[in-house]
Amino acid sequence: MADTDKKINLMKIDNTYRRYEEGDHVYDDFSEQIFNEDKSHKCPTYIHKTPPCQGSCPSGEDIRGWLQIVRGIEKPPTDVSMSEYAFRRSTTANPFPSQMGRVCPAPCQTGCNRNEVDDYVGINAVEQYIGDTALKENYKFEEAPKLKKETVAIIGGGPAGLSAAFQLRKMGYASTIFEERSELGGMMKYGIPGYRTPRDLLDKEIQRILDLGDIEVVLNKRVGKDIELKDIEKSHDAVLWTIGCWNGKALPVDGGDAVNCISGVDFLEAFCDGRLKVGSKKVVCVGGGDTSIDVVSVARRLGHISSLKPQDKPESIVHGYVAQDVSETAMKVGADVTLTSLFKKEEMTAAEQEVNDAVHEGVTILNGVMPTKIEKDDKNRATAIYVADCKFEDNIPKPVDGTEKKIEADLIVSAIGQSPDIEGLEDLGNDKGFFEVDEFYRHKTKEGHFVAGDIIRPHLLTTAIGQGSIASQSIKSYFENKDFKRRPKVDVHHFNLLEKLRETDLQPDNYKPALENPDDQRGTDSSKAVVHNYEDRSSQEVIPHSELFLGHFKHEDRVKRGEAVPSGDDVIDHHEDRIIGLTEEDAIKEASRCMSCGMCFECDNCVIYCPQDAVFRVKKDSSTMGRYVDTDYDKCIGCHICADVCPTGYIKMGLGE
Repeated sequence: MADTDKKINLMKIDNTYRRYEEGDHVYDDFSEQIFNEDKSHKCPTYIHKTPPCQGSCPSGEDIRGWLQIVRGIEKPPTDVSMSEYAFRRSTTANPFPSQMGRVCPAPCQTGCNRNEVDDYVGINAVEQYIGDTALKENYKFEEAPKLKKETVAIIGGGPAGLSAAFQLRKMGYASTIFEERSELGGMMKYGIPGYRTPRDLLDKEIQRILDLGDIEVVLNKRVGKDIELKDIEKSHDAVLWTIGCWNGKALPVDGGDAVNCISGVDFLEAFCDGRLKVGSKKVVCVGGGDTSIDVVSVARRLGHISSLKPQDKPESIVHGYVAQDVSETAMKVGADVTLTSLFKKEEMTAAEQEVNDAVHEGVTILNGVMPTKIEKDDKNRATAIYVADCKFEDNIPKPVDGTEKKIEADLIVSAIGQSPDIEGLEDLGNDKGFFEVDEFYRHKTKEGHFVAGDIIRPHLLTTAIGQGSIASQSIKSYFENKDFKRRPKVDVHHFNLLEKLRETDLQPDNYKPALENPDDQRGTDSSKAVVHNYEDRSSQEVIPHSELFLGHFKHEDRVKRGEAVPSGDDVIDHHEDRIIGLTEEDAIKEASRCMSCGMCFECDNCVIYCPQDAVFRVKKDSSTMGRYVDTDYDKCIGCHICADVCPTGYIKMGLGE
């Protein structure tokens, strides 16, 4: 029996039979679909959404924005260069483009929709170009506004505190940064080695913030010990805590209390402040994250010398807070450095490139193993660490029987996490020492106190920078009658069309109600006091790759930065910057790979393919970035071709019935 006959018979038997199943109304052939009009009479409207790179950025940078500037689509004002304009846009959210372009693990690149075409856009590389160029050309932040009466005490001079001081000064608020160490920078200076965050560049980026003025700095003073908190509260109108997490966690195994078992945080701080100049012969680091990679890379650079005095051994320096008394001419030899990780290489939390660099520099990495015990001598010194293959049960690592092996060591470094140091401030912390906050980064139990950075939960530098920015906005709300508005769903620094229109002197006219003729208020379709045919959903939606027309983009290889990574014993005392930045030409080329997700980038597809000539370009002397195209709805038949061929997902079928 033919299929048609079967259907007819079924129709006679069962009234619930449906000739067409769900989905049968959709064309299988894309070429047929785009040439069939939309029966709903919907017409195109233009929707701005947040791209996933920005949605993935804890600092909330307008990444698409400064990539568009570098590639030349968004033009700067006539008196500003491309590089300075890109610097201004980048630092709206993050005042450290040079540093973050180097060390940020780039969750933005993981989220990049370009991954669905070929490879992510090298966002970090372009950001480094912006930051390095800004320092080379001595670009400054725009002049800060007139001061308001309120002042803020910022406890901690790391990335969160400096970010907050920067944002607060742009809002008109003076601040005082209280830092217990001798220099500002926090983990960027004392927790990351200088070959990753070059100190000359870092110091310039910090100074550029201070140059805004009215940011006082108090060094070598610890609040709660050297300065009473009550005195801080009396002299300031709000307090922001950005004290970080400076205690490393010890290894929770038998023998973990050995004198030469130290934390990764202490090891790196001793190296970064210049006290630790020579390492040990056999170093084992337990970790798998970014801190552990820094530890083993530093250990390889330090090398070792056989004539090291007991008081100059690394563990003595770390715990004693004195510098090693080692001759600069002492002959160093390579150290045997091993990193153990619970996870497979591809599952390590450390950035893949950093892991590869460490291997290239001579580090041995043992993946999928866990420490089981530490062997000690009669002087309470570790001589070896035992590790075993591990398996996870209920997300808890367990050793596999019969797989234990011994690794000789004269220095063991634990890089398995950090905990807070709140001595003298215990009343502010929870049972684990962390400060608890609400969605506005207000301290939960202390009125007028706000918190940002690792003291909430240890995370990335970019996370601390982003939290410093949001906390500063909450402080502003606190000063302004405590009017705390709900944070947007997509909580980032968004492209603002009205600001762009004002910048180009194309702002809408002032709205004047037609009181004499009420009928004139019934519509605004011809009014020059409104922005037409543009909807901003950037604070509500991140645009996925499924809304893009990916077929528009050809495959292009990513323009990669060069690297100067030493190998073998050449790594000893190699403290130069490992990353070779992009040239301007390469930065423009790489920025041009951005697909401008959620924003028009003037490809003209909609204009070219519209069969009714309903879609047209908007003249640049009456519009600007984000309002490049418009639709004549008298001509539009709702065929939706413009939406189908829009590469960036900027056009949506809306309006109409």
